[in-house]
Amino acid sequence: MNLRILHVGLGPLGLRIQSDLLRRKLGVTVAAVDPAPGLVGKSLAQLVDGAPPVRVVASLDELRDWESYDVALVTTSSDLRRCAPTFEALLARGVSAVSTCEELIYPWLRHRELALRLHECAQQGGAGLLGTGVNPGFLMDALPVFATAVCNDVRSLCVSRIQDATARRVPFQKKIGAGLDRAAFQKGVDEGWLRHVGLGESLHFCAQYLGFALESWSETIEPVIATRALDCKLGPIAVGECAGVRQVAIGMVDGKPRLRYEFQAAIGQADPHDRVLLESDPPIDLVLRGGVHGDVATSAIALNALRAIVAASPGLHTMATVPMLGCSDAGSRRT
Repeated sequence: MNLRILHVGLGPLGLRIQSDLLRRKLGVTVAAVDPAPGLVGKSLAQLVDGAPPVRVVASLDELRDWESYDVALVTTSSDLRRCAPTFEALLARGVSAVSTCEELIYPWLRHRELALRLHECAQQGGAGLLGTGVNPGFLMDALPVFATAVCNDVRSLCVSRIQDATARRVPFQKKIGAGLDRAAFQKGVDEGWLRHVGLGESLHFCAQYLGFALESWSETIEPVIATRALDCKLGPIAVGECAGVRQVAIGMVDGKPRLRYEFQAAIGQADPHDRVLLESDPPIDLVLRGGVHGDVATSAIALNALRAIVAASPGLHTMATVPMLGCSDAGSRRT
């Protein structure tokens, strides 16, 4: 099945996904939407080499033949409230969607009523909706849960993602506060735009699917301070300035911290890795040395999820309720 894809959101991540889509031959983009003045009216072929000559339009309202789309990709915002009108418009027209919206990974944490509304809209439209990504979506939620498939019991879970953000795209480096002084960092935290979105969602995802009854949870955020001069895509970082962000979330069960999540992303970060540590029977200590490149993996998992959401039952899904994902397309094989 050659999927006919409607793509909403052509920022740096969206364009990367378009490039990977072409290389992997997973489907064809037949419509593209982005309200940015510099994109509206352009051909997708002007933005990505080899892409079809699809004209970028400013909104979904400009599209007509809704029967011509098999699935939608939405790569616009981390904020579920901002994405919700797009999701509702797609679902009402019967178009299933995969999105990289971080809060959609487990929307019941911060947006329970909206999640219920989206689920109802999806069921009424006969379509599916899934939030996914490398993190949240896989490394700190789906992977830990799947790792417990070989366990007889799980007593505690510790998940950490330690990233060198030097090679990440500019929006990511901005989001972790690279190059800011401490006051500007705190201002970004207070305004809500400086943070890794999804740590709490990942913790609650695992708590639900592993059967932990959370009594409470907490999350802290602080800067990673440069101890040597650094360079990133935003410019030089002096000693004493912020190189990145560190966040820790703790989930309390039976009066004990049974779930611990640590996220640290910084320019020049030493020993990057991803780790899932289970106090379980048998014990598991899964370490991915070097860590998983976020931009590469987010693009890959969004594309790998397309056929899964098309095959899923109507409704709002999580990574635990869709068919198991994998890289199974012949188009990406090398001879």
